[in-house]
Order: sequence, then C-alpha cells, then structure tokens
Amino acid sequence: EVQLVESGGGLVQAGGSLRLSCAASGFPFDEHAIGWFRQAPGKEREVISCISNSDGITYYADSVKGRFTISSDNAKNTVYLQMNSLKPEDTAVYSCAAGITIASLILLDVDYWGQGTQVTVSG
Repeated sequence: EVQLVESGGGLVQAGGSLRLSCAASGFPFDEHAIGWFRQAPGKEREVISCISNSDGITYYADSVKGRFTISSDNAKNTVYLQMNSLKPEDTAVYSCAAGITIASLILLDVDYWGQGTQVTVSG
C-alpha cells in the first residue's frame, strides 16, 4: 500500500519555524521526486518545493526561496521541509506528493498524494 504521511504542522507565531516531515512507503522512494504543495482557503494549490531523490536536485518557489529548505533521508524514506521566518501568508494546508521528476510535480502530474497537514502562522 502506497502511503505518504505528513507531520509537523501546527500553530506558530510570525517569524517562527516549523519542520514538516513526509514519510513515504509502498513505492520506490529513490526513483521518485517528492514535492511540497500548499493550499490556502480560496486559493489555488501551489507547489513550493521539490527534491529529486535520485540526484538531490531541489526546486523552490520564489515565495519561499531563502526561508524554506527541503531535504531527504533516503534511508528513512522521509522528506523534510524546514520552514523559517514564517509569515501569516504561509498559512495553508501543506501536502507532500510523489512524482517521477521535479518537472512532473510542477505540472501537477503526481503519482501519489499525502493527506495534508495544517500550518497556521499568527501575525
């Protein structure tokens, strides 16, 4: 059974930090790219960061570049998103997803989705 399970969301004050985790199972982790997406109420889903587990290449949306860091532990089949200097506009449901490449994730050509975790940043 394929699973992507996010954890680490919560409530934080502006300027604070959170680390999200995405634990994957049931598919060849090191042959996929993992992306983090977010969706705020009334807004479209946004891809914010991706990592290719085969070569370590990363991608960041401009909205999070310099504040968020994605990393992967292939031994644990887990991808992390370290979020620093959080802003109220970062408030959203954050989901991880697996795709063949970073490009496919950016195009929303996703093989598997997680269920999402809420991140709320108070101002």
